[in-house]
Amino acid sequence: TLGFECARVNLLDIVAVSDEQKIRAIKNKILDFDLYQKVIFVSQNAVDQGMTWLEDYWPQLPIGIDYYSVGRSTASALHDQLGVRVRVPPPQWGEDTSEALLSLASLARLDHQRVLLVAGEGGRTLLADTLTERGACVTRLAVYRRVYQPPSAAMQQCLANGHYRALIVTSGELLEYLAKWCGPAALNQPLIVSSRRLATLAGRLGFCDLKVASGATPAALVAALDRSCNP
Repeated sequence: TLGFECARVNLLDIVAVSDEQKIRAIKNKILDFDLYQKVIFVSQNAVDQGMTWLEDYWPQLPIGIDYYSVGRSTASALHDQLGVRVRVPPPQWGEDTSEALLSLASLARLDHQRVLLVAGEGGRTLLADTLTERGACVTRLAVYRRVYQPPSAAMQQCLANGHYRALIVTSGELLEYLAKWCGPAALNQPLIVSSRRLATLAGRLGFCDLKVASGATPAALVAALDRSCNP
């Protein structure tokens, strides 16, 4: 709607877990799905991959589980696929982050509650660490893994020379990986990120013109792009 041409930087493939031992571990945790009081999905990839397992072993979901997601896009995907109510970070935070989700009153005290964290391999440990400190028995369910790949030769040249109006990034891991190809010109171009945490990371990586969107939704990112390019 803003008239920009959009190019996707392909850096990451999301693949299902294939190791037999890890697959058995996933199956065992899914079979225990009804034992958890709270289930948190950290991303849309977690929803997509997690649904494959739930559909196989839980055609009818158990009752009594509270569902959470880190972001609103993830919540929409979860609601569409499971038809459940999903708790998300409160709007006053203005962004979709683990820190915002942890501010919910229902996650403030979790004495002996069992919490399932559906995510990928690796990634931040903030959610698991904080929920454990609050008394929860946290189980991490890693249902996918990330496989990084270098950008195309043409995209590497584009990044090295800063030949774009703005760069949009919504993941800290992707930002750190992408920064390897960003030359001095790119570091001075507008960088739009989806949280203050990412803005702090971007500053440490050398990016100078930082814009923080109100979240990782397409609408929030487009609004930040509009403000950046049309001040």
